[in-house]
Amino acid sequence: VVPYYNKPTQEGLYQHYRKIAESVDLPLILYNVPGRTGSNMTSATTLRIANAVPHAVAIKEASGNLEQAMEIILGAPAGFDVLSGDDNLTLPLIACGAHGVISVSGQGFPKTFSQMVRDARQGNIAAAQKGHYAMLTFTQQLFAEGNPGGIKAALAHLGIMENEVRLPLWPVSTGLYSALRESVQQLQKFES
Repeated sequence: VVPYYNKPTQEGLYQHYRKIAESVDLPLILYNVPGRTGSNMTSATTLRIANAVPHAVAIKEASGNLEQAMEIILGAPAGFDVLSGDDNLTLPLIACGAHGVISVSGQGFPKTFSQMVRDARQGNIAAAQKGHYAMLTFTQQLFAEGNPGGIKAALAHLGIMENEVRLPLWPVSTGLYSALRESVQQLQKFES
């Protein structure tokens, strides 16, 4: 993940990832999530790392900036994948050439979400749109009061786990919990 709190410069980000690459011999997936870290890694820095670090294999791009993601897709070297980190932007990013997604909402409804991704990758946009729009409100709700509270509430409605988080996180509000119950029921009907 892009380092948080200190808000490093783009050069600092580049040197950070170079140091990690020198220290490990594992494939690296960069993770740009400025909404959580307070720092955005620009497309220029991402591409600089992708070209300089042989075992940098992908980025989970969660800036919410489609133009930035498209610049990375356009300039990425062979073997460097762009993965959506914003579930509701996955369809447009795949349409622009992204390779896939690392998803939160797909944990609740993997069948619908993964089928949407497969349809999009195969160029079947009409089918992909059906899955995308079936998941849209649910995904918005998951992030309405922060992550992972939303997905944990949804998984509780699905009977997969208890609706519990550790401090300093807090469970979602009663209103959102009820709205998620409705969305879960609608998606269950969509899948059947």
